[in-house]
Amino acid sequence: MKLVTFTPIASPAAEPSVGVLTGEGVVDAGHLLPRDDRLEPMIALISNFDELRDGLGGLAVSGPAIPLSTLRLHAPIRRPGKILCCIGNYWEHADRAGRPLNMFLKSPEAVIGPDDTVRLPATRDPWMFMHEAELAIVVKGPAKDVAEQDWRSAVFGFTCFIDVTARGEGRMTWRAGSWMGKSFDTFAPMGPCIVTADEIPDPQALRVRLWNDGELRHDYNTGDMEHQVPEIVAFASMIMTLNSGDVMACGTNHEGLGAVQNGERLLIDIDQIGGMAVMVSDLLERTWARGVYMGADSTNHAAVQRNRPQEAHLLRNDRP
Repeated sequence: MKLVTFTPIASPAAEPSVGVLTGEGVVDAGHLLPRDDRLEPMIALISNFDELRDGLGGLAVSGPAIPLSTLRLHAPIRRPGKILCCIGNYWEHADRAGRPLNMFLKSPEAVIGPDDTVRLPATRDPWMFMHEAELAIVVKGPAKDVAEQDWRSAVFGFTCFIDVTARGEGRMTWRAGSWMGKSFDTFAPMGPCIVTADEIPDPQALRVRLWNDGELRHDYNTGDMEHQVPEIVAFASMIMTLNSGDVMACGTNHEGLGAVQNGERLLIDIDQIGGMAVMVSDLLERTWARGVYMGADSTNHAAVQRNRPQEAHLLRNDRP
């Protein structure tokens, strides 16, 4: 089942509702939710999913569908309670056996949805901004001390996630050792839907891709994940209680990193989930060379950032 949060284009001030995404459009399911003004609709749906499952399934089969062309899709969870992101969690053709799983917190205020805009901050301190395409886990809680073999008990579903990152030097995150460079407003595009976990039998067999203005950047399989979904769930729930609607991003293959800059369009797509696009806006209109960035220690000096020629070096520039 694919679940979305939406408002009618004709009523932009309307309170967002939740629905089931079908081949015909979106079937509104907001009327099924228990009345609880403390929770946003999707979190209420996740919290009560066991009771709502049959009703949602019936709507998906026979409910009246609203055409997508008349709706605005939002991030499926507009303000998660918390966002946890894995650090360096892909092998990337390297021998990294024994590297411990680690995570950082990303601000929930950074979340945006399909067709929204990533707005780069109007400060010249971070010298570059990059995309990181990731599979994200959506939690069904409360979940604490979940064993790896029981990981599905704490996973409601999966969604697409772009971890936009400010860089301070080379590929080092801005404010090294801190989550601040990950948490500017708009730096967490998420969506377009949540696919319930029962429809993804193996989350380690999904192709993740991201294009920047049609140039393929990320293209990898989640089977290359060093610490996989069951371990991520067990590790995070050992440290803290995970609640319904919390999001855990599984990390990215850094071999696909590239700069984002004013006017560009980012498109992320993950097998069995779908895709979404966001735009990039930069009031300062900074420019960096396009393509895949492999780090400032590269010997390729073809890529030059305006006013910072020594710090942006591309090794390849993939095109679809």
